[in-house]
Formats: sequence, C-alpha cells, structure tokens
Amino acid sequence: MAVIAVLTNLPDSESAFNLARQLVQLRLAACVNVLPAITSFYRWEGREEQASEVPVLIKTAAERYPELEAAIRERHPYSVPEVIAWPIERGLGAYLDWVERESRAG
Repeated sequence: MAVIAVLTNLPDSESAFNLARQLVQLRLAACVNVLPAITSFYRWEGREEQASEVPVLIKTAAERYPELEAAIRERHPYSVPEVIAWPIERGLGAYLDWVERESRAG
C-alpha cells in the first residue's frame, strides 16, 4: 500500500476544521493538518482574483483517494475546489504504516 498527501484550501478556519474532523472520523485520512491562513492569487472566470484561504494537508492511503476526493467535493463550498495529491516517496516507516492502518476502510 502507498501513502499520499492531498492538499485543498478552504475559505475560512471553521470550514477547514470541520472538513479535517470529518475526514478523520470517516477514516478517509489518518491525519489532517489545518495550516495558517494564506493569500492566494489566481485567475477565475477570466478575472484575476485574490483571496484569503486556509490550507488543509491530508495524509491517507493512496487506495482511499477516490473516496477522499468525493468526500471533499461533497463538503467543499467552492464549485471547483483545489484537490491535488502527490505520492509520499520516503518517510519514517512507522509513521507511514500508521497512516495506512488509520485510513483503511472500516
């Protein structure tokens, strides 16, 4: 089994905390970090935008990604949320084993 990290950004701390708790409760993630607010610059619907957002970093088993993505989309207030994932190529073995165990389907 492989471990991945997934990033999404929420518009405020409350929605970020709620999503983090729900993903762990659903066992779609072993650990979710709610990071300090950032300022994002982007182009949306032909306009340049600037927004304050709260990044959420999710660690999970790669096999759970489809369910995780669906859960994020279902709970996310944006019509097209940023949801990107990348593989964890190296890490402390005991930690990676823990992530895999804690994000297994129940």
